[in-house]
Amino acid sequence: MKIQIDLGPGSSKWLRRSRVFGIVIKALLDATVWIDLIYIKFHRVLPLYQSGVRYSEEPEGQIESFDTIPAVLARGWGDCDDLGPWRVAELRAAGEKAKIRIQWKWHQISGQKLFHVVVRRADGTIEDPSALLGMK
Repeated sequence: MKIQIDLGPGSSKWLRRSRVFGIVIKALLDATVWIDLIYIKFHRVLPLYQSGVRYSEEPEGQIESFDTIPAVLARGWGDCDDLGPWRVAELRAAGEKAKIRIQWKWHQISGQKLFHVVVRRADGTIEDPSALLGMK
């Protein structure tokens, strides 16, 4: 499954960094976690860090894609909004009450603040699957 959102110059102002934008992105990420959790329950899936999947940014363009486990496995890479939900889903499948957390980070190439997805573990620590899988 793939959820896409157009963040290009023609998109409305609410898609920029704002409270509403954060709410929309969080809802999309939570939906992705649930889809990944269902997939894990019905399929044999290696844990994220053993799957061979690596971090990569999405190709240049204006469409932000939120992909689930099968799509990430098929192409062999994911970005933060793909890897974070997968990791939260596998932790929840193991009984941990992990959550998605959105951070705003400065992106050197684009020169703007972009959202970055990390995992908030049950003990309060923050885990960054993207950094652990090759993000620089």
